Amino acid sequence: MNEHVSVAAVLEALEHKSSISRNITRKKVIPARDAEYADFPPGLAPELAAVLRSRGIERLYSHQADAIQALSRGKNAVIVTPTASGKTLCYNIPSVQAILNNPESRSLYIFPTKALSQDQYKELYEITGALGRDIRVFTFDGDTPAPARKAIRNSGHIVVTNPDMLHSGILPHHTLWIKLFENLKFIVIDEVHHYRGVFGSHLANVIRRLKRICAFYQSRPQFICCSATIENPRELTERLVGEPFELVDRNGAPQGEKVIYFYNPPVVNRELGIRRSVVLEARKIAAHFLTNGVQTIVFARSRLRVEILVKYLKRELGRLKGNPESVKGYRGGYLPTERHAIEAGIKKGEILGVVSTNALELGIDIGQLHAVVLAGYPGTISSAWQQGGRAGRKGGTAAIVLVASSSPLDQFIVNHPDYFFGASPEAGIVNPDNIAIMASHLKCALFELPFEDNETFGGADVRPLLEHLEKEGLFRHTGGRWYYASDVYPAEGISLRSATAENFVILDTVHGNKVLAELDYDSAPFFIHTEAVYIHQSRTYYIDKLDWDRRTAYARETDLDYYTDAVAKTDVRVLTQDAVSPESDDASPLSERSFGDVSVVTIVSKFKKIKFETHDNVGFGEVHTPPNEMQTECCWFTFR
Repeated sequence: MNEHVSVAAVLEALEHKSSISRNITRKKVIPARDAEYADFPPGLAPELAAVLRSRGIERLYSHQADAIQALSRGKNAVIVTPTASGKTLCYNIPSVQAILNNPESRSLYIFPTKALSQDQYKELYEITGALGRDIRVFTFDGDTPAPARKAIRNSGHIVVTNPDMLHSGILPHHTLWIKLFENLKFIVIDEVHHYRGVFGSHLANVIRRLKRICAFYQSRPQFICCSATIENPRELTERLVGEPFELVDRNGAPQGEKVIYFYNPPVVNRELGIRRSVVLEARKIAAHFLTNGVQTIVFARSRLRVEILVKYLKRELGRLKGNPESVKGYRGGYLPTERHAIEAGIKKGEILGVVSTNALELGIDIGQLHAVVLAGYPGTISSAWQQGGRAGRKGGTAAIVLVASSSPLDQFIVNHPDYFFGASPEAGIVNPDNIAIMASHLKCALFELPFEDNETFGGADVRPLLEHLEKEGLFRHTGGRWYYASDVYPAEGISLRSATAENFVILDTVHGNKVLAELDYDSAPFFIHTEAVYIHQSRTYYIDKLDWDRRTAYARETDLDYYTDAVAKTDVRVLTQDAVSPESDDASPLSERSFGDVSVVTIVSKFKKIKFETHDNVGFGEVHTPPNEMQTECCWFTFR
């Protein structure tokens, strides 16, 4: 942001625009607060203290000191403070201190995404590099070159990875990681709130396997976990890890003033309750910030909305004599080099505006932003605060504008702001003992180490499951132990996040079939079917052909005045009804609750052609891609 630009003045001008002010349903000001400090902990290595001071850190925030103190007492700690409150030091200081005390000490850092791993690696490397000691920090993920992997296994003091690589690339090959597991002092799990539902249940079982291997090598590491604000951080963390935790939630970091607006677009069809497009309204508000030099992030609910907003904002800045190239998109599907360049550009201030999916909701350090525009309510109070926290990370006034869509949930939130500001963030729920998930990881656990007769799996009695899988020929029991007996490598067949790990690539045929982007399997029928318009950083590409079998789409850049939006149909069919619970209360609208196996089939059959700016429907087309079928478990309700 231009140093001479006052966010307060920009907000005052925003409120004086009648086209905007009449649609504001609530303005709330959260005042600034000062920091609460604590001295460096006793026993902190002088050279580490000197490095911290060279980075402008003379004292710790109170929550950082509380976390380090809990760890010094041998406790596991979960730190729950807002975005940009310095949670990173809560684990970097203990990890580095442990290595300074004992050069054989090791730490394992687990982050939910590769982008976040790379971001945290850079900060840690700066600290260890400034120490001038032989402390080796490495990232170990799918992008790590094969020649580097042996060196990482043998000499890495701090290994930074993600759950997927831990699951398939480290635990099954633990005999190659003896140095790490024998000397493991700390395990760091960041962004704990991200591990909910199926993904969290998978991670809990990966941690069970990790702890079995640590016990085999006679190490008992402490866990350091960090989370954004959720209702049950300690409960969620203890379910994920299976150990007691000390909660550190007294935030000592300073906070600049935050000005929050709830904005409800004007009605365009009163009979149908339709309001003006959330995309067009978000563009209007974001353009106000950008043209006044306020560095802004816009969060959109879908990849398509991200690209449309980027295109609109570039046009708007060009019309107002600004620099269109100062606005970029950020979402899944971009190549790693492109994402890194965007992150660096935001941090340096070269990129004035970024439009993102929730990919930037996580704690990637993108520097100092002063305004956040939410193009639609993100679905949870927790996510809304997390996204809003991307502004004002380094003090000063920050603006947060929630632009509602016509959806019932958005309309409830924007018309009942007291509910939003008064309600607790949502709880994180996991079920590590889900039979299907636990059975998958039990196979991996036996592949890694034999199972003793009296052993539990994270406290769960799995003997009946072992006996069942023995009948299928996967395990064999002899001498009081269970052994893996199959030729199949089990971790390869288990995806922690989705039904399939396959990706599609999009080739730019105009530039020698250069890889333009990649796309996950489930999204391919929606965005890169034949005759689709694929938008990448506001440029429109026409998909000439989708080769489904080769997982490849062929695109060429074309100047089009429309984009495409696929139409999907999902059918749910009951396969088995395993449990039925009749409703005994006659006053209840429910007649029964059921549980069983279902088949979920999604078919993308058509696409709409939608004109830019007016959003008029200007045509249809057919989509010919295979149906996406998934068999899963389901609970359903029958009404009277």
